[in-house]
Amino acid sequence: MAGTAQSPRARYREQTRAEIKEIALRQLAEGGTAAVALVRIAKEVGLSGPALYRYFDSRDALLTDLIRDAYADLAAAVTAAADALPPDTSPRARARALAGACRTWAVAQPHRYLLIEGTPVPGYTAPADTLDSARAVLEPFLAVFEAAEPSAAVRPVVEQMTAWAERDTTVAHWARPRTPGGSAGVALAGAVLAWSHMHGAIGLEVSGQFEGMGHDGSTLLTAQIDALADAFGLD
Repeated sequence: MAGTAQSPRARYREQTRAEIKEIALRQLAEGGTAAVALVRIAKEVGLSGPALYRYFDSRDALLTDLIRDAYADLAAAVTAAADALPPDTSPRARARALAGACRTWAVAQPHRYLLIEGTPVPGYTAPADTLDSARAVLEPFLAVFEAAEPSAAVRPVVEQMTAWAERDTTVAHWARPRTPGGSAGVALAGAVLAWSHMHGAIGLEVSGQFEGMGHDGSTLLTAQIDALADAFGLD
């Protein structure tokens, strides 16, 4: 079915919203979230302050759109990396590829990465639906770990993730259909630990904490993912 054609007013609105977000991203890259200023954006777009609020009713609303977009782009990058792998790719190699895709995306646009994984914005509370966006990034990792054989070192995390899935129906409805061949608790533990390993290493790298340390960020991340794969008995 052909999509419904937008009216000129609707097209103009979407174009203006896109322009506002583009300027906000530039401000974000220049000075972090503190640099995102609606007054400056309005001036650059050619709108009055009150007119800008017809497109985003607050700075938080604008940040929320930027956060949703960033999560969607990162999830698309990770999913594309997963889809590009041959079917016989080992779980260990899959974990490396997915983590590498996260790092590649983050290094290319650190300001967007730090918006979603960096220091929380003071006074800002993200709406609940952004949690679904964050889960979309982790979703390809569930299949990597669903048939894993966790060691004693990570068994406490597996037990807590299993209990979490049992008491939280939202988590269960998300994880169990995506782990039909294994344990949702094991898969959740692997995905959450992969997230913590990845974002510890990537966050330090994109914020410049590794400058002058003499190693490559991808080498460190691969070593961490391999250590996690060992802990879960991945081939």
